[in-house]
Amino acid sequence: MLRGMASGMKYLADMNYVHRDLAARNILVNSNLVCKVSDFGLSRFLEDDTSDPTYTSALGGKIPIRWTAPEAIQYRKFTSASDVWSYGIVMWEVMSYGERPYWDMTNQDVINAIEQDYRLPPPMDCPSALHQLMLDCWQKDRNNRPKFSQIVNNLDKMIRNPNSLKAMTPLSSGVHLPLLDRSVPDFSSFSTVDEWLEAIKMGQYKDNFANADFTSFDVVSQMTMDDILGVGVTLAGHQKKILNSVQMMRASMNQIQSVEV
Repeated sequence: MLRGMASGMKYLADMNYVHRDLAARNILVNSNLVCKVSDFGLSRFLEDDTSDPTYTSALGGKIPIRWTAPEAIQYRKFTSASDVWSYGIVMWEVMSYGERPYWDMTNQDVINAIEQDYRLPPPMDCPSALHQLMLDCWQKDRNNRPKFSQIVNNLDKMIRNPNSLKAMTPLSSGVHLPLLDRSVPDFSSFSTVDEWLEAIKMGQYKDNFANADFTSFDVVSQMTMDDILGVGVTLAGHQKKILNSVQMMRASMNQIQSVEV
């Protein structure tokens, strides 16, 4: 699926078009999981009489902040490289099974965080090679981001060599915790798993966690979606909320360990 999206974007880039609104919501998927890039309402043709084709949008109009490169937000400069940034966000959406980028952070918090070099952490069970490709797409200097042709080639290599996808990324990679959403609980303030569940308003599952021996943060921080299902959390919204918090817990613990080291 990621390869199909990248191939579509390579075609657009080769034709000198910038999409400007690349996001998972604008990808069509057929019954064979073939992906097509769609929704060209913000797309523009790039003048190719310069060495750096750029589209500068007029003031006014909305920008999808969570998917947009910093130079496009700040200077309204759109290029294929800003589409590459957006593609990195789409990769994250796919690998997190449709999670909202930057969770409940406000748009201004997202802008501030990106400016301070915060980047989205790898989703649960995300191969390190894919998260590294995301980070490459999110280089601050747009000239350092890969071209869509390079992204297609990289994904082709991974598809041909599935073993390259077995290595997982520690959740602390690319994470600067102080920049995370302020609503994320500070796990160091909890002494028990019960307190944590109460803090995220999931206290009704305290007995479920206890009965399944998920009674320490070390064990809880390693939980997967299968584990969450296994303890009896059947509501999709609750599964998502607990998984998000587990992900943040693991990132927090890894960050603390790396500081201690």
